[in-house]
Formats: sequence, structure tokens, C-alpha cells
Amino acid sequence: MKKDIRTEEEWRQLLSEDEYRIAREAGTERAFSGRYWDHHKTGSYHCICCGLELFHSSAKFESGSGWPSFFQPVARENIAQLEDRSHFMIRTEALCARCDAHLGHVFSDGPEPTGLRYCINSASLKFAPEK
Repeated sequence: MKKDIRTEEEWRQLLSEDEYRIAREAGTERAFSGRYWDHHKTGSYHCICCGLELFHSSAKFESGSGWPSFFQPVARENIAQLEDRSHFMIRTEALCARCDAHLGHVFSDGPEPTGLRYCINSASLKFAPEK
């Protein structure tokens, strides 16, 4: 996959202040505040920065966390993972594999069939309804 590399200024021009803070600076939106935490339409969720398709609504589930949660990405290679030791915790950070945008974190308390919960910031996503 070819990387989407842009300057900080290019990302700032493309994204809102909140989107930039979350996707480019590894921020987090408040629980129950994002546009997709209680979103139930059919379609796919793409990276807000580069447009890479990340998740399909068929993998979205109600986790009770206040963030959009998915049990699997559309393609494993579309999500990169890094160890995150911030905030006195050890977690697995989920990033867009094409542009390195911070998406959220992956936890091992999700439903079958994967047992995973991709806990994703709404500000890191753009929804495309199914046609």
C-alpha cells in the first residue's frame, strides 16, 4: 500500500481543528459525543484523512463505551497497530495503515467471531452510505 504523506500544514488545511487534534495528534473525543457512536446506517467508514476504507457497518456493535466499536476491519492490512503506553496504561493503538492517522484503540473484549473491539473516534472517520 502506498503511503499518503503530507505536511502538517496540508493536514491542517484538510481537517477541522478537532479532526486534526484526534487523527494527527492522537487525541480522543469525549465518550458519547462523536457523530458515529450511535449511528446505525448501512455503509462503510473511511479514514477522515486519506479516505481508506476501514470498517463496514455490518461489523459495528453497541459496546456501551460511547465510541463507535467494530469487531473487525474490512481488511486487516488497512489497520496498523502500535503499542501505546500513554496515560499510565498499556494499550494497542489502531492507526490507518495508509496515512498513519490515529483512529483509536483495539481491545480484546469484543464479541465473536473475533473477540476484538476496535474502539474508534468518530472524528477519525467519514461515513459513506451503501448505495
